[in-house]
Amino acid sequence: MFENLSDRLSRTLKNISGRGRLTEDNIKETLREVRMALLEADVALPVVREFVKSVKERAVGQEVAKSLTPGQVFVKIVQGELEKAMGESNEALDLSAQPPAVVMVAGLQGAGKTTSVAKLSKLLKERHKKSVLVVSADVYRPAAIKQLETLANEVDVQFFPSDISQKPIDIANAAIAHAKLKFIDVVIVDTAGRLHVDDAMMDEIKELHASINPVETLFTVDAMTGQDAANTAKAFNEALPLTGVVLTKVDGDARGGAALSIRHITGKPIKFLGVGEKTDALEPFHPDRVASRILGMGDVLSLVEEIERGVDKDKAMKLASKVKKGGKFDLEDFREQLAQMKNMGGMMSMIEKLPGVGQLPPEALAQVQDGKLTNQMEAIINSMTKAERARPDLIKGSRKRRIAAGSGTQIQDVNKLLKQFTQMQKMMKKMSSKGGMAKMMRGMKGMTPPGMKMPGR
Repeated sequence: MFENLSDRLSRTLKNISGRGRLTEDNIKETLREVRMALLEADVALPVVREFVKSVKERAVGQEVAKSLTPGQVFVKIVQGELEKAMGESNEALDLSAQPPAVVMVAGLQGAGKTTSVAKLSKLLKERHKKSVLVVSADVYRPAAIKQLETLANEVDVQFFPSDISQKPIDIANAAIAHAKLKFIDVVIVDTAGRLHVDDAMMDEIKELHASINPVETLFTVDAMTGQDAANTAKAFNEALPLTGVVLTKVDGDARGGAALSIRHITGKPIKFLGVGEKTDALEPFHPDRVASRILGMGDVLSLVEEIERGVDKDKAMKLASKVKKGGKFDLEDFREQLAQMKNMGGMMSMIEKLPGVGQLPPEALAQVQDGKLTNQMEAIINSMTKAERARPDLIKGSRKRRIAAGSGTQIQDVNKLLKQFTQMQKMMKKMSSKGGMAKMMRGMKGMTPPGMKMPGR
């Protein structure tokens, strides 16, 4: 996500020079590079002009504090303007209506609308403890109704049946009436998508909106369409009173132009990012965290929240208790940690949120990207005997050859895993010592960009 923009901006901002003060002369070339980086990321031209103008106005004549270099001051200004362009803070869904709160989801065909409905229902159910009913008012694509029913079963939320012989308004109103009877908190209405914006579609969706009067009207749009995403959202916003945008397929968009253009062009906030195909791959959109990620400073806050949500608390407590009582962290425990990492979206999902990830060698990132590393490590551990997992010190020459052959790897891969395991073992020992966890959290806190707080602090 945002790789191209992040790489280009990081390189550009490193080159800024100047002593004591930022002047028009010493930022001229850097601003030109920033402008090119944004245009290459497919950010809309009016947004680029406004962005560069604001950065220049704030930067020229800016005194540099003794503790900062001109480059650091400039990066801080760019970060502030990135946040401003994307909306400054996260705007959560407003569900403070008399239940059921109705959420209407609109968008073009193929933008990931129905999948986003399922992801959103799962997020509301699991993180906000809401009871959710989903309904499809898409009578033009019979597969859409079946698709939503399948996804609703997968995420374990209620599905209201509908049929292509019915009118969208009748379907939506029947679902809302049912939700009232059953005291359901939220009804999410999936509407029909089209291949392009047309008058007939707009008239139908306007009528539906007027009839059900939703508290939130979300527009789903494909991030990979770049600034076209912002223009499509603008066309919808002129017909419907949108309350926010769900930017989908962000994991496939290396540019980031849509994220930087939508707020400026539509005036509407991005509320969620679709970051993968799995039903839990939906993230609330935090402009400050995204700006930090774009500038290569990572997103430690989201990483900590992800770990808090994804870790099996009972297993974690069991492991902590075992290590605290003097029990050794073994390869069976290590395999368990790898499985939990997979459940949290894999190693890449976590690594890309760490500061400085852009400086890692491309070949190392490529290996992590496709899950090769985690799968290989699991295969190696699976090729060991129970005794070897409990006592890794048993693994010498002939055993290493057997494990490598059984897992389809090389002896150096087995050595690498054992080295990583030893490092993990040392870390677990430190964490189990008095104040170890507090020290680790303080260390992570030091990784957050200035002005950002750790969750729960």
